[in-house]
Amino acid sequence: MSPWLSAARPRTLPLALSSIFLGSFLSWKAGKADWLIFGLCCLTTILLQVLSNFANDYGDTQNGADSADRKGPDRAVQAGLITPGQMFNAILLFGALALISGISLLYFSFRNASSQEFFGFLGLGLLCIVAAYTYTAGKKPYGYAGLGDVSVLIFFGLVGVLGSNYLFTKTFNPVNILPALSCGLFATGVLNVNNIRDIESDTKAGKKTVPSRIGKKNAIAYHWLLLIGGMFSAVAYNVVSGDHAYWYVLTFPLFVFNGVKVTRLENPDPMLKQLALSTLLFAVLFGLSGIL
Repeated sequence: MSPWLSAARPRTLPLALSSIFLGSFLSWKAGKADWLIFGLCCLTTILLQVLSNFANDYGDTQNGADSADRKGPDRAVQAGLITPGQMFNAILLFGALALISGISLLYFSFRNASSQEFFGFLGLGLLCIVAAYTYTAGKKPYGYAGLGDVSVLIFFGLVGVLGSNYLFTKTFNPVNILPALSCGLFATGVLNVNNIRDIESDTKAGKKTVPSRIGKKNAIAYHWLLLIGGMFSAVAYNVVSGDHAYWYVLTFPLFVFNGVKVTRLENPDPMLKQLALSTLLFAVLFGLSGIL
């Protein structure tokens, strides 16, 4: 695998797309389908995720979190496969591409709507780009202060699902907060697995993630809370909305399996991909059950 492809971390893309799929399915359920908007949503999300992964590779090396103590896959900058200058240029490139894609998305979504909505979402898009970079890069990365979990819950859950849904429907349905929370909580679980794996190297580097603050035992309990909370939010949506399609419960054993393995494994790295794919499958089954 080329160092650039490795640094882009393709295995994170299913997780990033889960919230877009779910928000799109909810809009199709409401009779608002648009393949162009869906495609641009996916493209913009992929570009933002690659931008975030490049910035994470760059920032963690610059701030010392990527060291010989780290248990995860080698990082391109830390391993010397890509220079810091090359990675920073790639970050700028993907930031520009995400901005172009995002503006195109907003143009086609709001071409018959008010300019206030267009510029409001443009501001949100710029915030997403800034958040993707400053998570671990920059002088005061918020991921090093333990705020990564909050950011993932917001951007991979609430913003991803509710924002994409609004681009189709131009309306906000409060009950959709519940499946948005499901996506966000599962995505936060993926980050938590990553941080449990890196607890020793993060602690040495002064990266104050939730696991490095509360310890591995409590981080595992926190992981179960995230998984159970995600499943509960999904069921609560059906109860509140009166929707009796529960296909997505077929994925619940996968989340329980993930919790069990994270509890037992010394290095839970293999469960990152498993939880990301489980979340994508959850989003697809949740959406299809509502439509069909």
